[in-house]
Amino acid sequence: MKGGWLGSSTASPQMFFHGNLFISGGNKPDMITLEKRIGQHRRVTGDIVALMAGLLMPFGFAPFGWYALTVVALAFLFPVLISVSPARAFWRGWIFGLAMFGLGVFWIHESFGFAAVALPLAILSTGALIAFLAIYPALFGVFVAALSRKSMVRRSSPSPTISPSWKSLPAGGLLLALPAGWILQEWVRGWFLGGFPWLEIGYAHMDSPLVGLAPLLGVYGVGWAAAVSAGIVLLAFRAGMRDGKSTVTTRVAGVSVLLVLVGGIWGGSAWLDGITWVKPIGAPIRVALIQGNVPQEEKWLPSRRGSTLYRYLSLTRQAKQNDLVIWPETALPGYYHEFRGFIAGLRQEFHAHGMNILLGVPVLDKESQRYFNSVVAITDAGEAFYHKRHLVPFGEYLPMAGVLRGILDFLMIPMSDFSTGPLLQAPLDMAGQTIGVSVCYEASFGRDIIASLPQATLLINVSNDAWFGDSSGPHQNLQMARMRARESGRYLLRGTNTGISAIIDPRGRIMSRAPQFREFALTGAVIGMSGATPYVRYGNRIVVSATLIVLVIGMLISRVVGNRVQVVYEGNDRV
Repeated sequence: MKGGWLGSSTASPQMFFHGNLFISGGNKPDMITLEKRIGQHRRVTGDIVALMAGLLMPFGFAPFGWYALTVVALAFLFPVLISVSPARAFWRGWIFGLAMFGLGVFWIHESFGFAAVALPLAILSTGALIAFLAIYPALFGVFVAALSRKSMVRRSSPSPTISPSWKSLPAGGLLLALPAGWILQEWVRGWFLGGFPWLEIGYAHMDSPLVGLAPLLGVYGVGWAAAVSAGIVLLAFRAGMRDGKSTVTTRVAGVSVLLVLVGGIWGGSAWLDGITWVKPIGAPIRVALIQGNVPQEEKWLPSRRGSTLYRYLSLTRQAKQNDLVIWPETALPGYYHEFRGFIAGLRQEFHAHGMNILLGVPVLDKESQRYFNSVVAITDAGEAFYHKRHLVPFGEYLPMAGVLRGILDFLMIPMSDFSTGPLLQAPLDMAGQTIGVSVCYEASFGRDIIASLPQATLLINVSNDAWFGDSSGPHQNLQMARMRARESGRYLLRGTNTGISAIIDPRGRIMSRAPQFREFALTGAVIGMSGATPYVRYGNRIVVSATLIVLVIGMLISRVVGNRVQVVYEGNDRV
């Protein structure tokens, strides 16, 4: 054979090297074969990187708290989504999501056990949820692939030089469009079908310098800064690579500028953390959080009702020197009207001590036959109620009930059917404070908490995390509650059945916490706060608008700059 592509005329065995690939054979491979081998190698490698990045992500959140890993995970994910086909990018985003949610929120399956759902069906249901949640990063992958492909001038003829795909997107895309796109998909996940905000990247940075952005932009602003940091890290790595065009000095200068930019983001956030947006008002009050530690499997048994009430009553008597005592979600194991006499006895016994009691109890409206997951405030002036507004989909209510009810009945999966409380409910006045109350799941949403602000001087969240056993779920829920305190600049009292009960200060720091799975009366002193942080005033409107604007700018930069400078052979990214 004459005129081979390396100019050789012999047919002896040859060996070829291309990056990490080793190819050998009796004849020299033609360029198409080499391209296919390299493309296959890159596809498999990219899939593995996406999977490993997804496995890294949950370790940035509670209970682990290695927040830097969230930046590392995104820095690994971004490049493997660039310059590949939309189908391949969807696949990589999906396996990233499977790994992240599969490892990070698999604890949800624990709750099915208390609903008498067989373990295989519980695992199947949890797997279906995880597969659905993974669609969000998968769609983000499609966006990145489409953006990077529009940033390139393609040529159909093979070239002996194959550029790494992640280098094909201009800096504007990496620094602007990708981080903004990631945060927008988190925001959509946080409200679509009721919302599922767990593992939003901003929560991982509750203990990092970036949390200084929380009072301004909320959890999505914190996450945006982390995602931008990931883009800068990737740019720094790219700037430091030898490309045959830049000198060592140029590369070092480029990397240095980018690292200074990261330092500026993190340092600026730390400086913002020192700004005081609110101020204390009135005198401190003594509070007690009653953690009953009632096993979930015993909670609703009629035979255990008396022992449950005695347990809470005994712990409350130990804390009678406090101004405000809080019992957790559904502390009373039945409907409110069944406990009118018991509640009257509470008021009579503790009235002399000046004690106010807030407790969770389901409320049945006998006229409409609707029932609510509620909290009742027991004070000298009488009783006041808060009815939960944001219900847990598939837990407290069934979305698309007309379609799904028959399926769940067939599978024999029990389903609660609570009613949604009124959207506008006044804060509760007790113990000299105006209190914004949330129940369980509601503390996962900043928009729900700020509904009672800035009128509320104190925040209370009651929950029952016994559903999730000894898993990472209660730790993640506490981390999210801490973010609500930081965003609002208010003390937040989190009272739970089995833990983790905690007193959280306006900076999101845990002042004290009860040991998990123990009967405990957690006491401390808090003070009401007045004023409004920028996040309380504007909610998510600023960060959503800003990310949309930056996303468009990044897309335009990638399109314009990319069309001028990028020439990449597209044969290697076929699925």
